[in-house]
Amino acid sequence: MIISAQQIKELREKTGAGISDIKKALEEAQGNTEKALALIEQKLGSLAGKRMGRDTQAGIVDSYIHSNGRIGAMVELFCETDFVARNPQFKELAHDLAMHIAALGPVDLDTFISQPFIKDESKTMGGLINEAVGRFGENIKVGRFIRFEL
Repeated sequence: MIISAQQIKELREKTGAGISDIKKALEEAQGNTEKALALIEQKLGSLAGKRMGRDTQAGIVDSYIHSNGRIGAMVELFCETDFVARNPQFKELAHDLAMHIAALGPVDLDTFISQPFIKDESKTMGGLINEAVGRFGENIKVGRFIRFEL
């Protein structure tokens, strides 16, 4: 079985996982990209449990305003270091969380974590955050959030 550099590149762009992890997943999935993607996401999610106790002292606040200008949301997203907080993928995650809050209006954090992600309903919001924990190697927590609607 030959694993191409293109397969590794595609999975790295989708998941942000390390090259060796991607290669192992592709070998285990016998070159099947979809199976390897599922294995990587499973591994990234399991890494989240190991990082849950760490302090989150850095982070960002992000907002989303819907195109009609009548709905908006703000969210606090915490991480361990400023290095991760400045990462464009971390900022994109915060923006996706704010967009989700604007779209579905969760009433509390428990509801929010259990909702299916609006961009990919095969993932929950908690699963999306756990994948980010695995990708960045840091604990990530959602702080306060609010939704506004006229």
